[in-house]
Amino acid sequence: MDMQDLILISTSSKNPETKNTLSHFIKTANMQMHSWLAEGEYGQWAVECFLKSDQFLETDHFLNTNWGAVSSIRNIANSMQLDINLISEKNRRKKLLLADMDSTLIKGESLDEIAAKVGIGEEIANITRQSMRGELDFNQSIMKRVAMLKGIKEDILLEIIEETHLNNGASLLAPTMKKSGALCYIVSGGFDFLTIPIAQKIGFDGSFSNKLEITNSHLTGNVIPPILGVHAKKEALTQLSKQHNLKSADVAAIGDGANDLEMLEAAGLGVAFEGKQLLRDKIATQLNYTDLTGLLFLQGYTIGDMVS
Repeated sequence: MDMQDLILISTSSKNPETKNTLSHFIKTANMQMHSWLAEGEYGQWAVECFLKSDQFLETDHFLNTNWGAVSSIRNIANSMQLDINLISEKNRRKKLLLADMDSTLIKGESLDEIAAKVGIGEEIANITRQSMRGELDFNQSIMKRVAMLKGIKEDILLEIIEETHLNNGASLLAPTMKKSGALCYIVSGGFDFLTIPIAQKIGFDGSFSNKLEITNSHLTGNVIPPILGVHAKKEALTQLSKQHNLKSADVAAIGDGANDLEMLEAAGLGVAFEGKQLLRDKIATQLNYTDLTGLLFLQGYTIGDMVS
């Protein structure tokens, strides 16, 4: 474990016993508290720690359940509904954020919400779940789901925009990071009828997403090519990094599904947010119990630094 590495423990909870739970965990894991980033304000908890012992800790150990005492730290944290992540103080605050939209910035999956309104919600949701778990080809799944929406009136899209709810902490990301000079983009396999207004609402600089074909105010059942598929998110990261003369170490990315994997692996800080099992198996930095505020804690922002 490098001298510049810290362990961040975090959770989002209004339980009055949370501080005791954190203190017990820190003691159990033989850690030394360094500093609080949030101590219960607005239900947010985040504390930086060091290991007391000379145990060597690497990012991969958080994914290796057979590594013994150190890897069991995450298992213990999970049992207490705490997130634990290894972070580096070097280049900690990122200059570019790429965020998935569906089930990351917003609650739920936008195509599933459209389908639910016309009575085929579970049928499409099942395809979505398989795709997000990596069990179906993303391009094929999106074409199949959109084809099932053929003939739906365009007005339904406006209803979806009105009814979409942000995940907790989503509105803090861009204002806080942009105050430090960062750029923020939505990169989504979803559709621009929603990514554009969501990006505007929460202060993002722009969005990359798919487009539904609409003729005579009705969905045709087609996606306007090119499809923003499984490789496109990483390509957007590469494109934006090159455009703004940034290195991968300067980039944070966050998402929940299989189509986010390449983007998360390419980013200096790639975060699985309430990730599907594929991401939990492959991405070491995870937020399973902390809302999106956790992405800011990972970058060293305190609760007092945050801007809404």
